[in-house]
Amino acid sequence: MLARKIMVGDLSRTYYLHVPPDLPTDKAAALVLVFHGGGGTPRFAARDSKFNGLADREGFLVAYPEGIGRSWNDGRGAKSILAQRKNVDDVAFVASLIDDVGRSRKVDAKRVYAAGISNGAIFSHHLAADLSQRIAAIAPVAGGLSEPENAKFKPETPVSVLILQGTADPIVPYDGGGIFLPGIFKRERGRIVGTDAAVKKWVEHDGCRREAVSEDLADEVPADGCRVKKFTYAKGKNGTEVVLYRLEGGGHTWPDGKQYLPERFVGKVCRDINGTAVIWNFFKAHPKP
Repeated sequence: MLARKIMVGDLSRTYYLHVPPDLPTDKAAALVLVFHGGGGTPRFAARDSKFNGLADREGFLVAYPEGIGRSWNDGRGAKSILAQRKNVDDVAFVASLIDDVGRSRKVDAKRVYAAGISNGAIFSHHLAADLSQRIAAIAPVAGGLSEPENAKFKPETPVSVLILQGTADPIVPYDGGGIFLPGIFKRERGRIVGTDAAVKKWVEHDGCRREAVSEDLADEVPADGCRVKKFTYAKGKNGTEVVLYRLEGGGHTWPDGKQYLPERFVGKVCRDINGTAVIWNFFKAHPKP
């Protein structure tokens, strides 16, 4: 991956760009932004999501932005999180990043997508709400819509949304409320609305059908202690959809990803779906019109 630096206001910001070796230079490619979790790094996000290998096979660009203090200003207003305490304009950073990638590669403006986990997932909601004209679809994993964002929620345009959330997430609760780090750190780090409420918010904004088509997915790995139920809200404006993968028994983890901390701290990893493949398939199907 190539490290790139850009100035955003008076801050020097860094992101890492993965360009597949066989990507044509004369054809506009999709750009997927992958946001690390709180305390994470772009390299962790690349390693754990495995988006680079998929990008090489499918032919798209991947950018891994780096947060200030390993954190994102995701709209929660949590003073214990550096980027939020300093009120860093991460939305402006992403807008500048997209422009910067476009100066060296042909980027399809209709196919710019954002995914992330935890703090990066909450930021994905925030980004889609505040930069909806440039983001075609988002895929937040283990992260919700913050209560402050919910209160002022007014995106300019429809955005397709894929939510992957575990019902047994011990850090970002499925039913909403306070966010807490695992272990001994019990200070609340902002609040989110419940997952179903976040889904409803996007469904209403996108003008999707109010009734979901639900599907129980196959229990591919019974030993993981997780089952997946999929809810699809279709027929939104500009071809948008809102899809929820409810990971029943799943924790604060990337589906089929790494058990990066013991289960007692972050919960189970759901192995019945591959989160990265599910996300890319959703993104492919939902460009801007």
